[in-house]
Amino acid sequence: MLIIDAHAHAFPDAVAEKAVPLLANEGNVKAYLDGKVASLLASMDRAGIAKSVICSIATKPEQFGPILKWSRAIASDRLLPLGSVHPADPEAAAHVRAFHAAGFKGIKLHPYYQDFDLDEERIRPIYAAIAECGLVLVCHTGFDVAFPRIRKCDPDRILSVTRRFPTLKFVATHLGAWEDWDEVRAKLLGLPLYVDISCALEWMPPDKARAMLMAHPADRILFGSDSPWNDQSEVVARVRALGLPAEREALLLGRNAAELFGVGA
Repeated sequence: MLIIDAHAHAFPDAVAEKAVPLLANEGNVKAYLDGKVASLLASMDRAGIAKSVICSIATKPEQFGPILKWSRAIASDRLLPLGSVHPADPEAAAHVRAFHAAGFKGIKLHPYYQDFDLDEERIRPIYAAIAECGLVLVCHTGFDVAFPRIRKCDPDRILSVTRRFPTLKFVATHLGAWEDWDEVRAKLLGLPLYVDISCALEWMPPDKARAMLMAHPADRILFGSDSPWNDQSEVVARVRALGLPAEREALLLGRNAAELFGVGA
């Protein structure tokens, strides 16, 4: 069965050696991998994962160039890097178009690490450029384990953005909004909105996770591990233990991501 991890992280080796321990300490979480590309590829082999989408996050405007250069260097049949732009970058919309011109499939944004509210006015040119280019937007949604619980990217803000940009291919990570799942069930489930399961299944009872995945359109659910913060093999096992219908499980594990990102097996 085709498995595509639509939400993973990796870093240049020198960056990984510093960033992963720091991030683990900030969030009081365990890293299952060291954040290096070679380690991710070995994890994918163990888990039977064909491809992983690499979600870089530009935490400063000047990181556009390094992320573009590194993403070009690691892109392969198995690794699908996403671009990232910073909201404080006056050229952010142009840089979205540069990622598109370079052949990348999407953009990753994170309202907490990039310090913005999901639906604020200054982000709209970035959304417009992503939609115009037909790129996928993978966006952190819900709360974040490393930050105070300020509602920067909650279901109401998701609705505000997706209604204003109806053609935007928006992926709400962490099963719609991390640790805001009652709001997700009330406001997002059933809508034509992509959600991934990263950092979600281990945070809720299996029957709740299964009910949410059954209530959402079968063609809008995506597998994601959030590696290195979760063990890819364990997340695959958690999905299979839910007992989803075979077709829905296959769509979740890989077929939807293959369609969304335009990649084959």
